[in-house]
Amino acid sequence: MIDALAIVDPAAKLGSDVSVGPWSIIGPDVEIGPGTVIGSHVVVKGPTRLGAHNKIYSFSSVGDDPQDKKYQGEKTYLEIGDHNVIREYCTINRGTAQDKSLTKIGHHNLFMVGSHIAHDCVIGDHAIFVNNVALAGHVTIGNYAILGAYSAVHQFCHIGDHSFIAASSMVRQNVLPYILVEGGHEARVCGLNKEGLRRSGFSEEAISFLRCAYKLIFRKNLTVEQALEKLKPLELNSPQVKLMASALKNSERGIIR
Repeated sequence: MIDALAIVDPAAKLGSDVSVGPWSIIGPDVEIGPGTVIGSHVVVKGPTRLGAHNKIYSFSSVGDDPQDKKYQGEKTYLEIGDHNVIREYCTINRGTAQDKSLTKIGHHNLFMVGSHIAHDCVIGDHAIFVNNVALAGHVTIGNYAILGAYSAVHQFCHIGDHSFIAASSMVRQNVLPYILVEGGHEARVCGLNKEGLRRSGFSEEAISFLRCAYKLIFRKNLTVEQALEKLKPLELNSPQVKLMASALKNSERGIIR
């Protein structure tokens, strides 16, 4: 399963049924879980841990040094879960000592061609990054989030669960869960991600509660404190509204409106 033209360091740990294509390079402090497929011309540098049944396509760079001028060669890490697909020309960097020294990616994510995941990012499960999405350092991406092509996310921003970011969006502040954001130099909220929620199996009742919360936060000209107060009755009946309210309350960078 290891091509004769691949270079795999003897100290690397490869699980069962791992495939490594020609001209790929696997470094010494790398662990790769069973069933993972690595195409040709891929570089995996450590310390990096890859889970099971991931697939990495040609010319991707996984686990190399963070692009941060403060980085001085400290031992930092990249952890990737299971069943992720990393397409051609993606770059995923390790963390920095200034944060938690860790870039962490969950399970079942799709990184399309040219996606860049910078140092110290934390990504949940089932997220989709369309071609040439760029995350700055310290960004958090929630479960089932979708980021459109050529979108860019400013450092330290949080993108909530089940949110949808349209193509060519410049995201400078946090995006609440379940929200639809339209593209442009200054991205802005344009609605609830209703279609995405329905596709994910949310009930009409759950969507109705979220619609009420959306109107309170984005359409009533309320302050954050006023909106949080009015959301409290909805939180009692909707765990989704509770998650949205928590994201609003803890948003130190402010939110896109």
